[in-house]
Amino acid sequence: MADIIFVLLTGFVTGMTTIVFGFGGGFVVVPLVYHLVSASGEQPGQAMHIAVATSTAVMIFTAGYATFAQWRSGNLLRETLVPLIFYIGMGAVLGAFASSLLADGTVRLLFVIYILVTIADCLFRPGFLVKPVRAVLSPSTLLIGGPLIGVIATLLGVGGSVMTVPLLRRHGFEMRHCVSSANALSIPVAVVGALMYVGLGWREMTGPHYLGYVNLALLGQLVTSGVVGTVVARKWLPKVNDRLHARIYVLLLILVLIAIGV
Repeated sequence: MADIIFVLLTGFVTGMTTIVFGFGGGFVVVPLVYHLVSASGEQPGQAMHIAVATSTAVMIFTAGYATFAQWRSGNLLRETLVPLIFYIGMGAVLGAFASSLLADGTVRLLFVIYILVTIADCLFRPGFLVKPVRAVLSPSTLLIGGPLIGVIATLLGVGGSVMTVPLLRRHGFEMRHCVSSANALSIPVAVVGALMYVGLGWREMTGPHYLGYVNLALLGQLVTSGVVGTVVARKWLPKVNDRLHARIYVLLLILVLIAIGV
């Protein structure tokens, strides 16, 4: 019973971070599912794959709902989505396939390294904490950055927000536009990644709670409470100014690093 309550609470927090930070759930769900599956002793050697796959499936619903809500609020900008979304989708296919070739511990190590690099980048390279002048995404950024975001996002189950938010931020967009776009850009990663993980884990996993690498029981609980968290965040969380928003974003990344590293 305690585990169910903890999962529901995590799903609720996931919904809130999706709206406020564009995380799509990955940075909250991956550490949770990893620790739960590891502690249960089921599916030995697959905990991180299950965590990434389940997180990716959760993002279809949380990021999808958040994108719809932010579109209605007028926070989505076309120039932050097109054509970047197509390049990210292509990279997502490669990321899911690459994950199936890596050992569970390797995926977890890459997750930790990814967070560390992102935190350092946000803190020490100019252009994130203080918004620069608006600039257009260059063709090289789209051709190289887009597929790279898709690969890493699907490989680690994080939706790409920790690359898309800093990327858009450094091109002069306000945090609310960066976050809204991160949710929308997470949708192709989530859909492609979830389908790939279902197929890649079809013969690897056993038990009624699994569809490929996706844990269906956890998925249902996380999505239900996640949607509730999204609604609560939209209606009752106070708005913060742009600079404070960026600082809280980095702080949350540090907390995620601690969670997955324990």
